[in-house]
Amino acid sequence: MCWSATADLVAGAGIAAVGVACVTRAARGARPGDLPLAALPLLLGAHQIIEAQVWRDEGGTGPATVAWAVIAMPLLALWMPVAVLGAAPRSARRRLLIPLAAGIATAAALSYSLATRTVTAEIRGHTVGYSLGLPQPELIVAGYLVATIGSLLLSGDRGLVLFGVLVAVGAAVCVALWQREYISTWCAFAAVCSVVLYFWVRRRSRPARRRSGPGSPGA
Repeated sequence: MCWSATADLVAGAGIAAVGVACVTRAARGARPGDLPLAALPLLLGAHQIIEAQVWRDEGGTGPATVAWAVIAMPLLALWMPVAVLGAAPRSARRRLLIPLAAGIATAAALSYSLATRTVTAEIRGHTVGYSLGLPQPELIVAGYLVATIGSLLLSGDRGLVLFGVLVAVGAAVCVALWQREYISTWCAFAAVCSVVLYFWVRRRSRPARRRSGPGSPGA
């Protein structure tokens, strides 16, 4: 979420561009299991671009609002633990089944709510408020946090753990500003996270690129 349609559109395009760089870099040298996580900025960029349309629609319950909610709620709840599981070292995969299970359950609950309820968006100054009327919201939010941030913190990869700490702190700040309806800074936060993720992908791709260099066997 950003503070205007223009900000959402510009941020979305920039984040998506970082996503293309991440995927390209991962495809050339990182491990195959890193690709879903490398593609995360593409998803976040699309999310921001969709919200630009929500601004233009002045909120409401239209297709852009529904698409925004599908990405933000069930898709990310499942995408994150699956992506982290693919990128994590083998030693961490057993414990990552916990956030994966939380993600599956949370995504199922959110998908059911989106299928049976109406999600609405409301422009509130420099923020957009979304409402779905979730049953037991505290339980769903807890499952969402375990699936998304919890998977990063349990990943066993130092870079992803630090990334998880950044996500936790940054999300808390963004939520505090958004709840006060002061300004929505999620897009800036998503941009920072995408750049951090790019450097993680670049670091992961270096060993593989060295092995496939001109002096390596079979070159």
